[in-house]
Amino acid sequence: MHNKLDSMKIFLDTADTDLIRKYYGTGLIDGITTNPTLIRKSGRDPEEVYEEIQEIGLRDISMEVVGDSNEMIEEGIRLATKFPTSATIKVPCTPDGLLACAELSCKNLIRVNVTLIFDVAQAILSAKAGAAYISPFVGRLDDNSIAGLQLIKDIDEVFRVQCIHRTKILSASIRYVNSVSQSFANGAHIVTMPPSVFEKMYDHVLTDKGLQIFDADFKETQKLIGG
Repeated sequence: MHNKLDSMKIFLDTADTDLIRKYYGTGLIDGITTNPTLIRKSGRDPEEVYEEIQEIGLRDISMEVVGDSNEMIEEGIRLATKFPTSATIKVPCTPDGLLACAELSCKNLIRVNVTLIFDVAQAILSAKAGAAYISPFVGRLDDNSIAGLQLIKDIDEVFRVQCIHRTKILSASIRYVNSVSQSFANGAHIVTMPPSVFEKMYDHVLTDKGLQIFDADFKETQKLIGG
């Protein structure tokens, strides 16, 4: 049922397994991103959450690790060993985080998502460290009067010029449906969003109006046939 495109992937940014199960059933969800804040809100043990998400059917779950580089490497290897079919290890764009990224991705062939990206320079370093994904925080940049969507475009331009294909742009910190559309238009390969934003992607007032007209016309036609 799930149509897996190589690009234009949609991830949900949540640790709520009930919502994940609900929206995974649409056939439109390709992965999940989590972070310590989302896990805390769930009130559950992180690995119980990861296990349930994996059982639902997701095969790309960002699991964030913290600490210094050695601690992140150790925890990343442990999680990737425990969840070999689904783990993407999430590290921050810091010196320790990029050391961990290089060790995990290049030496251990573990998929890594480098998060908290706020400029092109950080994206370049993350790509050189072997990141599978980089996560620019669009909404948080917008909160600080910096054009988050422009950053997506700028990173895409650099990656195209330098022929960087391994590292995918994962647009994060998304608050609005328009940010989803514009992220893809500006070069993002993946957009992660809260379930509330995904739900709103279906909505448009003209769709609702058109459906009402079609429904009314169908009922009138049925009356004529019946009469």
